Amino acid sequence: MDLLHAAILGIVEGLGEFLPISSTAHVVFAAKILNIAQSDFTKTFEIAIQSGAILAVVILYAKKLLIERKVLEKVLFAFVPTAILGFIFYKIIKQLLIGNILISLIALFVGGLLIIYFERLFKKRENNLTIKQLNNFQAVLIGVSQSIAVIPGVSRSAATILPSMFFGLSRKEAVEFSFMLAIPTMFAATGYDLLKNIKLLTSSNVGILSIGFVVSFITAVVTVKWFLQFVKTNTLIPFAIYRILIAVVLYFVFFKI
Repeated sequence: MDLLHAAILGIVEGLGEFLPISSTAHVVFAAKILNIAQSDFTKTFEIAIQSGAILAVVILYAKKLLIERKVLEKVLFAFVPTAILGFIFYKIIKQLLIGNILISLIALFVGGLLIIYFERLFKKRENNLTIKQLNNFQAVLIGVSQSIAVIPGVSRSAATILPSMFFGLSRKEAVEFSFMLAIPTMFAATGYDLLKNIKLLTSSNVGILSIGFVVSFITAVVTVKWFLQFVKTNTLIPFAIYRILIAVVLYFVFFKI
C-alpha cells in the first residue's frame, strides 16, 4: 500500500462511514480493485481510518453531547452491548470477517432488501420522537443491533438508523443518534485494534495511516452535512437500490461467474 492508495481508501471510508452502504465493505472492495494485499497491516488500516471519519462527528456533535446529558446517556447505553460483543468476538471479526468479499456482498444485498422493507413499514407510521425520548432499554437494543455491523457489508449506519426509526425516532433524529453513537464505538474499536497491533506501526506505516486518517476526516465532514440535508426530504431507498446493484455487479466482477 502506498500514499495514493491510502488517500483513495480514506475517501471511500469518509463517504461510506455515515451512509447506510457499509464503509468497511467498500474499503475492502476498493482494496481488492487496487490489488492491495489483505495483510495484517491492511486490516488494521481499514479499521484505523474510521477514527478519521469519527473525528468529524466529534467536532460537529461534541457540544450537543456535553450539554444534553439525556442524549449522552442514551449513547452510552447503546454503546455498552456493542463494546461487550466486539471485545468477545474481536479475533473472529479480524481473522474471518474483515476482508471477506463474499460475506460483504451477501450482507450488502440482504441489507438493501431490509432497508426497502423497513422503509415501506415506516410509510405507515408517524415517527416524531427525539433521542431524549428513547428509554434506556430501547437504547440498549439499538446497541445490540449495531453490533451486527461487525459483519462487513451490514453497515453500522443502517444497523442503528433503522431500529431507531422502529422505536419512533424521526428520520433526522435517528441519523443524528447514529452519528453520535459512532463516536465511542469506532474510537474504541480503533484504539483496541491499534493496541493489539502496535508492532505494525513502523515509520512508513504511520505515514500511510496518517494520510488515510486526514482524508477520511475531510471527506466525512462533507458527507455528514450532506446526508443530514438529504434525509430531511428523502428516504433511504436510493441507498438500498445502490446496495443491491453494487452487490450483484461486484459479485460477477470478483467471481467472474
